[in-house]
Amino acid sequence: MKFFIIDDDPDAMALVSLLLTAAGHEVTVRVSSAGAIAEIAEARPDCVITDVMMPVMDGFELTRELRRNPDLAAMKILILSAKSYDFDRRRAKEMGADGYITKPINRESFLKSVNEFISNRIVLQYWGVHGTLPAPGPAYTRYGGNTPCVSVEIGGEPLYIFDCGSGIKKLSDHVMAGAAQRFSGRIFISHTHWDHINTVPFFAPLYLRGNQIDIHGPYQGDLTIERAISAQMESVYFPVTVREFGARLVFRDLREERLEFGPVRIDTMLLRHPGYCLGYKLSCRGRNICYITDNELYLPTDPRHDARYVQRLADFVRGTDVLITDTTYRDHEYPTKVDWGHSCVSQVADLAARAEVKRLHLFHHDPDQTDRDIDAKLEETRAELTRLGSKVVCEAPAEGGQLVL
Repeated sequence: MKFFIIDDDPDAMALVSLLLTAAGHEVTVRVSSAGAIAEIAEARPDCVITDVMMPVMDGFELTRELRRNPDLAAMKILILSAKSYDFDRRRAKEMGADGYITKPINRESFLKSVNEFISNRIVLQYWGVHGTLPAPGPAYTRYGGNTPCVSVEIGGEPLYIFDCGSGIKKLSDHVMAGAAQRFSGRIFISHTHWDHINTVPFFAPLYLRGNQIDIHGPYQGDLTIERAISAQMESVYFPVTVREFGARLVFRDLREERLEFGPVRIDTMLLRHPGYCLGYKLSCRGRNICYITDNELYLPTDPRHDARYVQRLADFVRGTDVLITDTTYRDHEYPTKVDWGHSCVSQVADLAARAEVKRLHLFHHDPDQTDRDIDAKLEETRAELTRLGSKVVCEAPAEGGQLVL
């Protein structure tokens, strides 16, 4: 790739240039921001790396001016600075920077950080795929027994997390084992039933000062998402309260709406489940992922079947790269579980085929379903898709499973 470096610190510039050149990249260096805009417009680099504190024009102003040029829209901009303040990180983002790396430069992690920020890949990872309650034991080792938690990693963006079931403890261990100085995350709660929120207190990044975590979730009439999370941690239920959290924590109540986070868009839709439950569609860089759990699709013969709702849901997930959806029951199990708020194989397959999604991921398995039961459910779903003449790729992801888009 072609890099353009602007830094009035000759030692930092020399080290960055050395590391990038050794990795096979082409590097142009400049010790002043004066005249840099015209040179960058002519050179058309893949990525600009700029210091903040420079005479003539600082890194924020330079970033803002470069972002005003539509011909450079695809170019990545990374801020490299000794200033580690949250304000400066947020300001860099507001000006249009794709990433922020602090000095002194760590030789071992610098290239990895650069690659994460400039990469266009999206990484979907599963940390818990069962529903209702954790299912431990030898019969649950292949798919795992933890309850819902899914993460989406996008280069240069906070980590996107969907639900805080018991699987978030594994995600917590993964984050804490990393080398990142600070953690930023955006959590989206589908609804406030316990299997989707009760492991919030075990997400260790919440306790560390300097971390930034936003928790979004559905507004339950007079119950805010903040109150729902806080109430389950009151002393009669749990020994640690939200007052012990050290991270900067922001709560936001959601309804059916659209949220914009720079290159990431989140759309929400109300689902058929007891209480106020939201499905989410994450869209970024021409790809999208739909997280639809918990949700009941009644059989067409049931008077509660709502064809208008099914069509609306199909339109919401249409053509998505990945549909992660509640497939709690096999068809022979569903008749005794009607009105419990979950779906069965035939209706999930019909939804995926109707919406022409690219991948269907079966999710939120009943706690009584062992690995063998999930294998059977997967085969039944694939057979139903074949019967419908659909080309949808159907999978049942396991804990730790990862898909790179």
